[in-house]
Amino acid sequence: MRKIDICYYHIDFAYMTLVQLEYIVAVDTYRNFVVAAEKCFVTQPTLSMQIQKLEDTLGVILFDRSKQPVVPTEIGISVIDQARVLLAEADNLNEIINSYKKELSGVIKVGVIPTVAPYLLPKIITKFTEKYPKVQLLIWEYTTEQIVQKLKVGLLDCGILSTPLDDKTLNELPLFYEAFAVYASKGNGVLNKRSITAEDIDPNDLWLLNEGHCMRNQVLNLCSKKAEGSKLKPFEYNTGSVETLKRMVDINTGVTVLPELSILDLNKEEMKRVRRFKDPVPAREISIVTHRNFLKRGIISALEREIIESLPEEMISNSKKEILEGFM
Repeated sequence: MRKIDICYYHIDFAYMTLVQLEYIVAVDTYRNFVVAAEKCFVTQPTLSMQIQKLEDTLGVILFDRSKQPVVPTEIGISVIDQARVLLAEADNLNEIINSYKKELSGVIKVGVIPTVAPYLLPKIITKFTEKYPKVQLLIWEYTTEQIVQKLKVGLLDCGILSTPLDDKTLNELPLFYEAFAVYASKGNGVLNKRSITAEDIDPNDLWLLNEGHCMRNQVLNLCSKKAEGSKLKPFEYNTGSVETLKRMVDINTGVTVLPELSILDLNKEEMKRVRRFKDPVPAREISIVTHRNFLKRGIISALEREIIESLPEEMISNSKKEILEGFM
């Protein structure tokens, strides 16, 4: 039998490092060598040199440096995608070791929407850090769109936001179901009723969050039928803060819709201006969201447990609640 020699292009992987892979992923994420270097805590010449070495090892050009912002080449896109997989598997090794040692450690990067963060995080941060002292919890407030984008490029490990998102690249783990209630100015007609429906809300009196917040869309969906044909307000105030909306109602006139967690800390006088909805109560689903290939399962599961334990039992169930869509 004749022996056939097949010659492959040989790449010496001994000269390719995980650090080099981190650098090309950083450049792809930020599309700028200087910013990527800052995020990797190295100088720009160091980062550029290591990427050049990797390109020499692979025998291909990974980035088109003539364009601003810098973009990966055709082969660069494939290499960077695989680099993300390899880095994820390297992180998975750490998770396997930590599981074997029965300890949680490492960094967890979390994005939380602004209508949840100020009411949920104070309940869990201290207990979580005391219980898991080797875990560094890094938290940012972002809109839903920002969280989804950062999950997909690996800048966040998980997000806490309103679902469903209907995105097949993401996993959603429901945590709790947060009811909505109305907060009204003194003398407003809704205060004449013990409980209300969406039809009792005058759209012209309604204070809303600005564009980009899913809770704005949920409130608009709730009041959509009555809002049709309503007159435009003489002015529009844009804010991303639930507390600001409440303050506007306190000082001016009108109503706003508040999530359940924001109501728990109201004083007796403020509670007199809250009206609950009749069953089924409009509510939103709040979930931990991860990329479908997510890691750090142990830490994320611990975070999930801590959140659920901090909440009233009735918020864990979706019974007698109507879950509102966050997208229009």
